[in-house]
Amino acid sequence: MTKVKICCIQSIEEAQMAIDNGVYAIGLVSQMPSGPGIISEEKIRKITKWAPDDIKTVMLTSLQNANDLVTQIDYCKPDIVQLVDSQNAETYETLHMILSDLEIIQVIHVVDKNSIFEAIDVAQFVDFILLDSGNPNLQIKVLGGTGKTHNWEYSKKINKNVDIPGFLAGGLKPENVAEAVKTVKPFGVDVCSRLRNGGNLDESKLKMFMENMR
Repeated sequence: MTKVKICCIQSIEEAQMAIDNGVYAIGLVSQMPSGPGIISEEKIRKITKWAPDDIKTVMLTSLQNANDLVTQIDYCKPDIVQLVDSQNAETYETLHMILSDLEIIQVIHVVDKNSIFEAIDVAQFVDFILLDSGNPNLQIKVLGGTGKTHNWEYSKKINKNVDIPGFLAGGLKPENVAEAVKTVKPFGVDVCSRLRNGGNLDESKLKMFMENMR
């Protein structure tokens, strides 16, 4: 079954709601140049320490310096780090060497066919990729949480051409998740803004999302 990661979790109460509805992972957003759902590192640490062992905790970070990443991850203690901006090979090597139990998700912002080659290249360094609709080339980088879909045909080609599990993100909602899964056939889906109401996770939308995906 396709896994579900609920991102932008704001509290233990939201995390518990997501868990009660059968998610695979919860996403916790650290400081970003833009986008929704940012919480403090102190709150991330509190949620990761609380989370049940069978739930993956994923910390999103925009950092690109290996030493800064190690310090942040060591404090926040997630199971998985989600790198929302590009990295060099040395950063991946440092993370694997110092934090050997850590799993890594690298976000690929699907813009055009070049994103396919980017995903294939980076797959050798990480455990998962996540295909999103941001744009890191803007003056103020957009690194996720756009609420917008991208061209799923590119994501479908990426999914077929990499040997690691891939998540699909970007504009997913109860009304389109079934079509997205059917088209791309991802390992998992990732959703944030379209399940919220007034900034809060809406359980009725979450339930509908899970039902439609199944």
